[in-house]
Amino acid sequence: MSSFTSRATGSENTQQRAGASAWPSVLCWVTVMLEGFDLVALGAIIPTLIKDGHMGFDKGGATLVATVSLIGVAIGAAAVGPIADRIGRRLVLIGSIFLFSVFTLVIPLAGSVEIFAVFRLIAGLGLGACMPTALTLMAEHLPESKRSHSSTLTMTGYHAGAVVASLVALAVVPDWQLLFYLGGVIGLLVVPVMWFKLPESEAFLASREKEDAARASLFQPGHRKAIVGVWIGSFMGLLLVYGLNTWLPQLMREAGYGVASSITMLFVLNAGAVAGLLLAGSIADRRGVKPTILLWFGVSAALLALLSVQMKSPWLVNLVIFITGIFVFSAMVLIYAYIAHTFAPEVRNTAIGLASAVGRLGAIVGPLVTGALVTAGIAYPWGFYFFAAVAVLGLLAIVMVPHEQVLKNTESQQEAARAQA
Repeated sequence: MSSFTSRATGSENTQQRAGASAWPSVLCWVTVMLEGFDLVALGAIIPTLIKDGHMGFDKGGATLVATVSLIGVAIGAAAVGPIADRIGRRLVLIGSIFLFSVFTLVIPLAGSVEIFAVFRLIAGLGLGACMPTALTLMAEHLPESKRSHSSTLTMTGYHAGAVVASLVALAVVPDWQLLFYLGGVIGLLVVPVMWFKLPESEAFLASREKEDAARASLFQPGHRKAIVGVWIGSFMGLLLVYGLNTWLPQLMREAGYGVASSITMLFVLNAGAVAGLLLAGSIADRRGVKPTILLWFGVSAALLALLSVQMKSPWLVNLVIFITGIFVFSAMVLIYAYIAHTFAPEVRNTAIGLASAVGRLGAIVGPLVTGALVTAGIAYPWGFYFFAAVAVLGLLAIVMVPHEQVLKNTESQQEAARAQA
């Protein structure tokens, strides 16, 4: 049976040779950037859609669109892992970006809330497949000692996209259609570059003959606690990411801030996220992934609770939001880094895809619950109480996860026992 935590052998060592090209790193980063741009583009235009009643939008319609979008993303994330572990990362990533880009371009042509939601659902299928595939390919492109840093560095693209979307929204809103045209065009421009410049993962190529045996090890008793823990942690982490990025402008509007100020806070939140990702990966590689995740979730809970307190100074509230961004979004990404450290290449995309898919359920629940709070008129401050409680639950989930080194030692002992049998 192939090793669950194997480093191993020739399949992992080939990453050193793959590192000779910077194209995988750049293209994976751009892929993740597209998701960040797309999510914040929707969040940034929701106040305008509701205020002006475009296509008949109201608070209920906005909640429907946000929820349906994430259902598509969840389905895409769940389906992509086994496919990418069988046919490869490259074709799956290219096809996913193409699907997402085409249906993002046609969103402004929707004539009703319902058609808008259908286009978002289909675009979400492609978008959901992008992130786990890009993170897997990036992890296999670099040595194991840099995997946490590679995961967080790649995810800076997500928040760079979010920052760009925030800035573009400030410049073009109320002409919200330009955000979707821009996102779709960027994606379509990336597709031919990927076709010619993105190589297949050598770790995948070297491990194909072992994938069936490795997949059987995915749920063996020694690893079930880790799987359950990362699934729950992923659920809570993406609930925070999507809940905040989708509804923060509206939450702050209900707290008394103007539209421009609330969109600026979305920019500040994601600027903090980029800083946090650059910091978190390096700390996790030095101090261990699990302890870093626990610290990040704990600080996130405290800061989210603090945001429920009204602050008169705009500088102070933006400072707190910036620091919140440092911790909230990195906690989620470090869970992917944990998986990259502990799962063999034969099933790595499946493992990340499943964690991402479960997380996407949280991504659906977050905007849905927050939208319900907005509709009920109690989103501020109760939305932040809700987010703080979610961060605490994420922390408790990771408490049950074994340290990555414990899993490595357990697997080594199991392999030795099998060799002697």
